[in-house]
Formats: sequence, structure tokens, C-alpha cells
Amino acid sequence: MRLATFNLLHGRSLTDGLVEPPRLTAAVAALAADVLALQEVDLGQGRSGYLDQTALAADALAAGEHRFAAAVVGEPGGAVRPLTHDDDGQDEPRFGIGLVSRHPVISWRVIRLKPAPVRAPSYVPGARGGLVLLRDEPRVVLAAVLRTPRGPLTVATTHLSFVPGWNARQLRQTVRALRALPAPRILLGDLNLPAGAARLLTGWRPLGRRPTFPAGRPRIQLDHVLADPQDRHRLPPVTAVRTPLSVISDHRPLVVDLG
Repeated sequence: MRLATFNLLHGRSLTDGLVEPPRLTAAVAALAADVLALQEVDLGQGRSGYLDQTALAADALAAGEHRFAAAVVGEPGGAVRPLTHDDDGQDEPRFGIGLVSRHPVISWRVIRLKPAPVRAPSYVPGARGGLVLLRDEPRVVLAAVLRTPRGPLTVATTHLSFVPGWNARQLRQTVRALRALPAPRILLGDLNLPAGAARLLTGWRPLGRRPTFPAGRPRIQLDHVLADPQDRHRLPPVTAVRTPLSVISDHRPLVVDLG
């Protein structure tokens, strides 16, 4: 089984600033993942051609299961609002996370996390970017219980706050919520925390230790694949870990092979 997590930056290339669907398709197809966790994903956004990027990723992998979970309604950087319920904003542009699987999904679960109450400095890529004071946005966790040849497996993805301390709180909330789902459990995503902190806060084991950000010359690991120690022996061993350079995004994908 190949697991991968990838912060898409809504499919934007840092070389020319363009969002072109064929690039996103090629980037995802190159990962050849059985389970793919996506962050910074657009749905119905003008800047990315009004496409469903999670569905596009599923098509690229010939995966039969996929779901998008919005964190906000509207376009980031413009007017956005939090969701009031899972079906909110159906006819509006949305921004959030996605999960794609080649294995059948037994059940889905969405967990919502509150934004930090304060503004904080964050790095914004691009010519007009740099360190800017940003207001945090609501976050979301998307989990799926998969039917695999080895039995049920819970996989989940999230993109946590960039606000120090608040992301630690969100990570603890996430782990507590996932404990209600069947073991073994794997959390994939952009946690905005280094590997040591993620392991210390959760007690979960990193399945891959590689820097993933910034994409050109990665210096820090923000993107993780973590396994709950409960029933971890039922998972196949890690046989390979990669962080290939992609044609899109300011993050590198993290790819972990099991078995």
C-alpha cells in the first residue's frame, strides 16, 4: 500500500504562478498512491477553473473513492465564511481538504476545528508574499474507514493552523476524535508542526521522516504520515519514503510505501 500526503497550494506552480489542471493531474498521477491526502484544495474556485480538484486527483489515480471537506466557503484572501454544517455552501466556491482512496470506503467522518482567536505571522509564497499577519481560518479533519486486504483501516487528513500552540491544541483534538474509529489508524496531512513536536504531542509514530518545505530546498517537515501505536503491528512495515519534487505547490508530497 502506498500512502501520500500533498499540500496542493490549489494546484499553483511557483515557476509561473499559473493553475493548470493538466499539471495537477500529472503531479498526482506521478505519486501512484493508493491513499492520497490533499490539503489546500479548491472546489468551484475561479482561480482554478471552477473544478473539483479532489475529483480530478481521483481520476488521475483511477481511484474509486474520494471526498472533499470544506474548511471555508468563499475564496481565501477574499471574503470567506465558516461552514454552519457539512452541506453549507453547495453552490459556492469552497476551500479545504480532500481524501482519495483506491480501497473501498466503509464510512466517512468529518470533524471541525475552531480557528485561532488571534492573528499571527505566516509565510505567503509568491512575488507579493513574505511574512504577513493573517487571521486564522476554521480547520477540518476528514476521516475514512477503508476496507483493505488486511482488514479495516482508518485514514484521516487535516491541515492545521499556522498559529503556534493552537495547532498543537488542534492536533490533540484530532487524535482524540480519531480514537473513536477502528484501529489501526493513520493521520496524514500538513500539521504546520515539525516531526518531533507532532510525535511528542500525539504519541503516534512518524512513518516517514523527510523535510517537505519549502519545495525547492526543503528544510523542515510540515507534512506527516503518523500511525497510532494501537494495533500498529497490523500494518505492513515501511519499505520506502520519498519526497519527490513536483511541478506544483510550495510543499513536496510525502510518499510512504508499506509492505
